[in-house]
Amino acid sequence: MAARAYWQGQIRLALVSIPVEIYSASKTGAKISFNQIHEPSGKRIKYEKVVPGIGPVDRDEIIKGYEVSKGEYVLLEEEEIEAVKIESRKTLELVQFVDTCEIDPLYFEKPYYVAPKDDLAEEAFIVLREALRKAGKVALGQLSVRGSEKLVAIKPCGKGLLLETLRYADEVRKGQAFFSDIDNAKPKKELLDLATTLIEQKSAPFDASEFEDRYVDALRKLIDKKAKSKSNKAIIEDAGDAEASGGNVIDLMAALKKSVDDKTNKPKAAKRKKIA
Repeated sequence: MAARAYWQGQIRLALVSIPVEIYSASKTGAKISFNQIHEPSGKRIKYEKVVPGIGPVDRDEIIKGYEVSKGEYVLLEEEEIEAVKIESRKTLELVQFVDTCEIDPLYFEKPYYVAPKDDLAEEAFIVLREALRKAGKVALGQLSVRGSEKLVAIKPCGKGLLLETLRYADEVRKGQAFFSDIDNAKPKKELLDLATTLIEQKSAPFDASEFEDRYVDALRKLIDKKAKSKSNKAIIEDAGDAEASGGNVIDLMAALKKSVDDKTNKPKAAKRKKIA
């Protein structure tokens, strides 16, 4: 089944318009989700909308409310919310260009692939892609989707373009509040040299296929096993001994030296849980 476009429209650079299609670059099917089941009957649990002290309510009695203080809400009708929605536009205007390294990774949210819509759009698409590549820049714009506006960044990606939605400034927490109590002292040179050597030993080109989500793999095996057995008995398997955590007091110098001297200490020696 062909992938469905997330957005169709045109990218505009000054007076040049390029018809494009945007597709999600991530898959949700790899994740495992559960439903809640009533064990005695085997039926799925459904939820009713209830008001404390009143009980279940009809859907047409429900409106949206924004809490301005504890227990105090501003009530909004659907018509009022619809009235302030951004008009869906089929044009993504590139309004600014920044250096590739200028955007803090904290702002990146979700990736999408951008491809020319047809053969006629291909020449202008390639020109934009190569111009961004040559300049080492990322294009910024705001994409109107389903009544809201998303800040986006566009950069070259192989033969195509990669669009990434960005968080707005008020959606990002600044790290200073969490780091303020950390000591400003510089580490000892010997410790720093050992840690640097260890990092160099474990350095390698990034390859996402080298990382596996062991929890999801184990869940899939468990689900397959229970589906084949058609049994409701719990299957508990020993995952093996947990890694020794050691004492609370660690000889950092000795630990680093031992790590550096470890001959198995190679980048692909062990699988690590994939970061979502």
